[in-house]
Amino acid sequence: MRIITVVQLARHWGRDVHRHRHSEKDSQMSFLFAPFVGHSTHVADGVWEDVPSKTTISAENEVEAQKLANNYKFGFRKWKSHVTERPFEDRSEIVKELYSELNIIKPNTGSLITCGNVLYVFLFGWWISLVYLLIGVLMFITIIGVPHGKLCFRLSCYFLWPFGKAIEKKRVNTYVWLFLGYPVLAVAHCVLGLLSWLLVFTIPVAKMSARTLRTILLMPPEQVHISSGRREEEGKAILCCYHALNVYYYKYTVDGINVFAVNLLPLVVISMVIGYVDQGNQVVSSEVKFATAIGSIIPLSYYIGMGIASISAQSNFAVGAVVNATFGSITELTFYITALLRGHRQDSKCLEEIVKSALTGTLLGCILFIPGICMIIGGLKHREQRFNSRSAGVSSSLLFISIGGVFAPTLFSKACGNLVCEDCTNSSGTNSSNGSFNCKNCHYDLSENNYSLFHSHIEPLVYTVSVLLPASYIIGLLFTLKTHSHIYDIHIGDSHASGHLDAVVHWSRWRALLILIIATVLMSVCADLTTEHIQPILNHPGISQYFIGVTVLAMVPEIPEIVNGIQFALQNNISLSLEVGSCIAVQVCMIQIPILILFNAFYDVGFVLIFSDLHLWASIFSVIVVNYIFMDGKSDYFQGTALVVVYLILLALYFFAPSPAGC
Repeated sequence: MRIITVVQLARHWGRDVHRHRHSEKDSQMSFLFAPFVGHSTHVADGVWEDVPSKTTISAENEVEAQKLANNYKFGFRKWKSHVTERPFEDRSEIVKELYSELNIIKPNTGSLITCGNVLYVFLFGWWISLVYLLIGVLMFITIIGVPHGKLCFRLSCYFLWPFGKAIEKKRVNTYVWLFLGYPVLAVAHCVLGLLSWLLVFTIPVAKMSARTLRTILLMPPEQVHISSGRREEEGKAILCCYHALNVYYYKYTVDGINVFAVNLLPLVVISMVIGYVDQGNQVVSSEVKFATAIGSIIPLSYYIGMGIASISAQSNFAVGAVVNATFGSITELTFYITALLRGHRQDSKCLEEIVKSALTGTLLGCILFIPGICMIIGGLKHREQRFNSRSAGVSSSLLFISIGGVFAPTLFSKACGNLVCEDCTNSSGTNSSNGSFNCKNCHYDLSENNYSLFHSHIEPLVYTVSVLLPASYIIGLLFTLKTHSHIYDIHIGDSHASGHLDAVVHWSRWRALLILIIATVLMSVCADLTTEHIQPILNHPGISQYFIGVTVLAMVPEIPEIVNGIQFALQNNISLSLEVGSCIAVQVCMIQIPILILFNAFYDVGFVLIFSDLHLWASIFSVIVVNYIFMDGKSDYFQGTALVVVYLILLALYFFAPSPAGC
């Protein structure tokens, strides 16, 4: 076990310093990392002073230590899952139970009549037991298969209620193959295993089915003995299961990848097959294709995040910063560029407005929803959580700069643009130029048709902003990773984290890079399918196109980040939960939008950095609200509820908003 010590700066009143020094061990539980560090300054009582505090967190090895350190770096996406294999002997008993082989006979297991076991009978037990019963009857009809028929009858009773029973090997004999029964049972167990694996929480049933298929059904009947699994002492058996359902299987991983991401990965193949094979929508509708394509983005986003974290944890800060800056935004950029290209080919401005809605929706979700939901879940478990208000203030200030830069061309256009109205009539109901007018559909002329304003003033401003925002991002990277890297002075044991000893990584750097490239290519394919089949969704009369952009297209790619933030909050590390959303929002403004402007400069797809009034004021209002919430350095479920309610109110505005121009 490696110990990481991070030196921090905490500001306290003089009268609280003594109490703070006695609570350093308590600070280990909250993981509050400040962005600035300094030496202590002793001053009189009642005056602010800087006190160096040390927060110590543990890591299994140097690679995990590097990953934890990267979580607190500017420009690095936060990642909760381990990038190395954890020593099995150090895992909790709950986690060890998840990876058990179901061959241990346990004494004193308690009552086996649980909701999960009863649910197993209704979902799986009755029909797999019936299959065994029918195969048993078939074996008796063949006469020669009577021994196997008896085995099927015993297994029929076993699989109806397998809990607390053990299957043991009694004596050695030659193997006899079930020519008629095994193929049918193999199909039944494959179906049973697949269904129970996809449900995740019933993975014990999948393990039980796999062991039966691999071992028990290949043994001669006289070797199989079913007995009660209750003994005075622990022992071993071929198969022994006590519970069909375990809620902790959400932690289960396969090669370091969470089981939910593994289960969703086949959705990528399904979406490509139905998308490119059935191009005429004769078998599957466009709505279904859109749903599968957008759902495919979730596992691909997780794999990209795992790849970024793996490379960053095994590399120096410079390489990690480059990987985070490039691949960290690849999910969103792939969709945005694909949508802009398709809109340009169709000569439609609708997809451009959808892209702007998705950009704004990502900002709103990262500023309001992600911190809010993390505060709610973390507050329900820990009552009140504390974070460094100065650190949050720095992130909020950076958000102000980002939002100000992104919406500066829009504000400029509002101030200097020409108001254009349609359907204007005077009080007499005619189109006469005399008298007062009643006009509808009034808006500022922000199009390229207004050559003087757009090409001479707005376009240069857009290019200026697109240079200043990435420059600010690079300055932040240089500050934290180069010139002031000492403020994140991280120690592992008695030395700096420089080696990767005692670490068995899930993915090597080259493997992670290969997976990143493959996931990026697949992401572009899924993005293309999403934009191809989004039109029927946009044409739905009851849903605003704004709403689709700010919800589905904006937040689905961020689901892995939301899960990371919730996990941090559950571990009482609300500081990182808040940084998850801030990091994404800053990358949207300082990396993604400038890249879109650069792409449009080289290949004109009609993307103009001018947003609607609804996007403008919703974003500004969100930043103001979140700054107010972060002022006191405390969070609870009430504050989180406030942020989520504001987010839902804004979603309601988008839901009832009229369709944007061009749609």
